[in-house]
Amino acid sequence: MKSVASLETRTVKKVAWRIIPYMFIAYLVAFVDRVSITYASIGGMDKALNLTSTAFGLIAGIFFLGYFLFEVPGNIFLERIGARKWIARILITWGIVTVITAWVNSAAHLYILRFLLGVAEAGFFPGMILYITYWFRSKERARAVALFMTAPPLANAFGAPISTWIVENIHWAGMPGWRWLFIIAGLPAVILGIITLFYLNDRPEQAKWLTSEEKNWLINELQREHAKKINVKKLSFKEVLKNRIVWKFTAINITFVVGLYGISFWMPRIIQSLSNVLTNTQVGLITMIPYLLGAIAMVLMARHSDRTGERKYHAAFGPVVGSLGLIGVLVSSHNPILAIIMMCVATIGLYSFSGPYWALTSSFVAAEAAAVGIGIINSVGNLGGFVGPYVIGMLNDATDNIAFGLAFLALMLILTSIQVLLIKRENTYSDEKQSVTNEVAESN
Repeated sequence: MKSVASLETRTVKKVAWRIIPYMFIAYLVAFVDRVSITYASIGGMDKALNLTSTAFGLIAGIFFLGYFLFEVPGNIFLERIGARKWIARILITWGIVTVITAWVNSAAHLYILRFLLGVAEAGFFPGMILYITYWFRSKERARAVALFMTAPPLANAFGAPISTWIVENIHWAGMPGWRWLFIIAGLPAVILGIITLFYLNDRPEQAKWLTSEEKNWLINELQREHAKKINVKKLSFKEVLKNRIVWKFTAINITFVVGLYGISFWMPRIIQSLSNVLTNTQVGLITMIPYLLGAIAMVLMARHSDRTGERKYHAAFGPVVGSLGLIGVLVSSHNPILAIIMMCVATIGLYSFSGPYWALTSSFVAAEAAAVGIGIINSVGNLGGFVGPYVIGMLNDATDNIAFGLAFLALMLILTSIQVLLIKRENTYSDEKQSVTNEVAESN
């Protein structure tokens, strides 16, 4: 018995150390590429290309249209070609698109390339989730995903000071720093994509870094789990589309994502607007603080929700805190230090939402509808990433004041909390605390 436990511990630990750091780095690179447009914007791109706030908002958000339209086709190719090759393809193509962006000369070029960036990255997150199911049992998947899901706030935290330093200090070959930012941000994705082809194995059967004993144990464990799920009846796509609870959670996700990406793409500009003496590098360093606190809040809130088993009020709490933080930024805009503190509060609220929300979703969406339903909630919800940056840009141009955009984001977060609180009944399953990630994985 002791030897079996030792084998289990050793194998799970070895798999985790082999795969999770790689996934974290890949997801971190993805978010650096997504938000590089933000730091290029404050570093001279807008002035060089005569971009209005509305144009910038559309450029930032159009990524999500490409991502939404091609996510399902991307998933189909992923299953046919294999996660290893498809993830490598995604990394290489989005890196190339980002590098090409360095040579844009108009807003039209940016619209096209940002849309193509979304197309290139479509299927990346589901591909990573699918890959986790090849290597981890259900009881380990939530923890595995939680570890690499900290990449977005950390990418923003560390990407901000590095990106702003680049746009201020690198002007090689007569090119301005904001153009070099796209080159420097895109190349790691291309390199990582090439490494992926040699580093990852599609399945445990191919893992030369596991002993025969470890390999056989892991394969048997995964096959045993799979056998238990074969008889679970799945609803058709058409049947799931008629499921009201799926659309309720989709609406919640849309309003939240509006707030999340509205802040993600506009935070440096908001901080820059608080003082006329801050350099771009200083803006980047200040931007780092809210995101670090957000990453910590994400982990702590998820752990507390898991420990107590309570989901709904934990999920509703985060957006309320986020909206209060944004309102605090509005009323304290005359005091930069206080406004930045309130921005930290807003970011803490935003990032503390996801863990409890997705666990709540898994407890409501019936097992028969989870495979398709969670995919709809995630995919359609991402359209909020288009709405948030674009609406803020329009409001900023119409009023010449970022305050209206902040008020809009605060309203979206309040609506998110209200929708969560209006959910009436939890369908608790035997393993209620298990992350929705497992359900997403099954849908792939």
